[in-house]
Amino acid sequence: MTNSIDELEKDATAIFLIGTNTTENHPIIGYKIRKNVRENGAKLIVADPRRIELAEIADVYMQFRPGTDVALLNGMMNVIINEGLLDQKFITERTEAFEDMKQIVEKYTPEVVAAITGVPAADIRKAARIYAEAEAGSICYAMGLTQHHTGTDNVKSVCNLAMLTGHLGRPGTGVNPLRGQNNVQGACDMGALPVSYPAYQAVSADANREKFEKAWGVKLSPHNGLTLTAAINKAYQGELKALYVLGENPMISDPDQHHVEEALDNLEFLIVQDIFLSETAQKADLILPGVSWAEKDGTFSNTERRVQRVRQAIIPPANSRQDWQILMDLTNRLGYSMDYGSPQDIFEEIRTVAPSYAGISYARIERTGLHWPCPNEEHPGTPILHIGKFSRGQGLFHPVEFKEPFELPDEEYPLILSTGRSLFHYHTGTMTRRTQALDAHQPTNEVQVNHHTAAALGIQDGEMVRLSTRRGSIELKAKLTDILNEKVVFTFFHFSEAAANILTHAEVLDPVAGIPEYKVCAARLEKIV
Repeated sequence: MTNSIDELEKDATAIFLIGTNTTENHPIIGYKIRKNVRENGAKLIVADPRRIELAEIADVYMQFRPGTDVALLNGMMNVIINEGLLDQKFITERTEAFEDMKQIVEKYTPEVVAAITGVPAADIRKAARIYAEAEAGSICYAMGLTQHHTGTDNVKSVCNLAMLTGHLGRPGTGVNPLRGQNNVQGACDMGALPVSYPAYQAVSADANREKFEKAWGVKLSPHNGLTLTAAINKAYQGELKALYVLGENPMISDPDQHHVEEALDNLEFLIVQDIFLSETAQKADLILPGVSWAEKDGTFSNTERRVQRVRQAIIPPANSRQDWQILMDLTNRLGYSMDYGSPQDIFEEIRTVAPSYAGISYARIERTGLHWPCPNEEHPGTPILHIGKFSRGQGLFHPVEFKEPFELPDEEYPLILSTGRSLFHYHTGTMTRRTQALDAHQPTNEVQVNHHTAAALGIQDGEMVRLSTRRGSIELKAKLTDILNEKVVFTFFHFSEAAANILTHAEVLDPVAGIPEYKVCAARLEKIV
């Protein structure tokens, strides 16, 4: 997030949510948004293919066709430019390439965009005006925006919109991605990306590589690594021989599950380090029992870039070990010497190689976390990014054309399937489906389907149906609802016995980030007779 979570409760005067079911997937943030709307009169814009809970209190709800995010955002920018609602001072002083973006956006009139997205032109105009005219406009998004083969384009379009209106670098503004798990931000900060060392220092830069070679005393590759999806494809093709999986369950979470299973079976050696015998762990040659969040010390860096202390609350089972100790022992046996005595020792090394963490110490975050970047111990941390200038200097507008999703409905598969999360379950259900109180609320998977679509297919609420795509079929309960339009169905990916990712495809990935298109594929729904 460029800004802090609390600003969504007190500083933002307009909030634009796109591709985030915030009250279910980020309940605390959703509560703060609701409170701001209810108590402070903040304006709320919601864009989502499903009429989510926050749509009920929105000033504008735009139910757009899945995969048409770029067209919708370009349509809003078309209105803002043509009605003179842009922040010309911000654009002139702090950005570049505006004219290139403007030229692309000119053809995306509200009427043209309405035909693409299904959102009425009047709603596009209203949403654009509310956001542009707000004193402090904030954009929040999540995986509904990013999990497309155009995910990077979608994010660039959101950034274009924020820069166009000058809603950056001030309280209550910003471009705010809501992370899917508690330490995704921290994992990325630490270099758990195939293109960067800790603190987003590019692998491809010679100076960065030389810096880490000196710090770690080892020769490093000049080449970027593989994303998980790319690694699975390499394993399927026989080019990748071994895989080490830590706290991840690709057998349920990755697209085209049959493809993933064949890829894992094709490996010569699979190691899984986890706290439960997940579906992926069941295929492993070696299982290393790690510990849960409540059984470890260290830090988490949350979605607002706040680095916080984590303290061990319970003693782990006797045969499990701290993740850092497992990794340290493994590297020592492989011939690379590590000799850390505690998580704090590791954090002290992080401070020496990650400039954005240099001023953060255990002593400083004993009670309250700090937002990075925090370059020295006198620095108060940075709750708001891009005050006065961007990290690259000028903010760069990107001209982004709309591209259709890879797989569109046809006569054989006439519906659009989208997938996501439930309020009651977390990721692949490895933990939550073992929690009786949570599992009782949603013990099995279901497919949400519009009442009229269900009636046309002779489907009753609660009965078993077959949901199919070109990858396969699953059987699950039908949940009749009015939150989706007649051409869209939605299901959850937490359930191994009716796994949504049997159905999703990985044929085309985002060319920059390598993200699969989980949110759109062509599907067929049938009554089981």
